[in-house]
Amino acid sequence: MSQSDTDHYLAKKRFYNRMLTIYGRKPVLEALQNNAIQVHRLHLASSNKPGDMVRQIIELASSKGAEVLYHDKSALSRISKNAKQDQGVAADLLCPGFQTLEQLSEKLKAPATRTMRVLALDGITNPQNLGMIIRSACAGNIDAILLPSKGCAQIDPLVIKASVGTVFRAPIVQIQGTLAEALKTLGTGECNLIGLSSHASNTLAQSPIGHNVYILGNETHGVSQATQALCSHWVKIPMNNGVESLNVAVTAALIAFQ
Repeated sequence: MSQSDTDHYLAKKRFYNRMLTIYGRKPVLEALQNNAIQVHRLHLASSNKPGDMVRQIIELASSKGAEVLYHDKSALSRISKNAKQDQGVAADLLCPGFQTLEQLSEKLKAPATRTMRVLALDGITNPQNLGMIIRSACAGNIDAILLPSKGCAQIDPLVIKASVGTVFRAPIVQIQGTLAEALKTLGTGECNLIGLSSHASNTLAQSPIGHNVYILGNETHGVSQATQALCSHWVKIPMNNGVESLNVAVTAALIAFQ
């Protein structure tokens, strides 16, 4: 493969890694009404009955220069990955903050002008929590959110609603596989992999110097064993009045605004 072919392949890969497919008439309509959101394609079921909302969706997509495609129901369900809730409508959005794991790894390896902070989600299954984590990360000082395809809630209408739309501009890295696999790719030499535990000796304020990846564990079981084995540091959030722990979304907010 020539250098130009390689560059073209990488550019194409990064383009599609910035893409987020959403579904459902109301979520798609709200995204189209947001002037800051770029729409690549609109997907419609050819069996959709004419109606004001569908007509408005088509008009807005066309005005944004999006390609409008029609599919049979089975083809649309493969695009939306949720035949029960897509309502015959899906859209491919281009999210400027989305990045690949390779891009993040390159940034971590580059000569540091500043330290980076990353949230790694390890089994966050509640869509409400995921949406709130994304919102806090987007508002705070977080450079990337690692969102694995295995073991975590995925971006859907509930997550979009809980994030109050910030998901479309958040620095999300969508990972195909588990978090442990992704962390091995990043390499412990480039960053500190930090787990949160009430039994840790150091507090969040005593986090190590350097690029820090904070691992947020499952709402019930905490950080998985596979990920625990990779952690180079542990920190805790000091608790008062006998409180044992905080909601994972609250923890993410504290890290984001540390």
